[in-house]
Amino acid sequence: MQITMDSIESSQIDAIGYDAETQTLAIQFRGKGDAPGSLYHYSNFTAEDWQAFRDAESIGSHFYKHVKPFKDKYPYVRIDTAQPEQA
Repeated sequence: MQITMDSIESSQIDAIGYDAETQTLAIQFRGKGDAPGSLYHYSNFTAEDWQAFRDAESIGSHFYKHVKPFKDKYPYVRIDTAQPEQA
């Protein structure tokens, strides 16, 4: 599944995206140096969850308080580490 990602200003998170049809949150974490880190997909993320997440004053803080601790509510899968874009 390909989810459109938007870069954000965050010390921990590089980009976020959301697929309403599958209720999937996508988070690309920051890697070392300039390289992007791993991409994760979180399930059961409603449109209301997405709006609160996207509009949070600190997206990273919101993630660590309201998403990450709730693995049963938002099961996740690591998609892969960053891959260079194909030409």
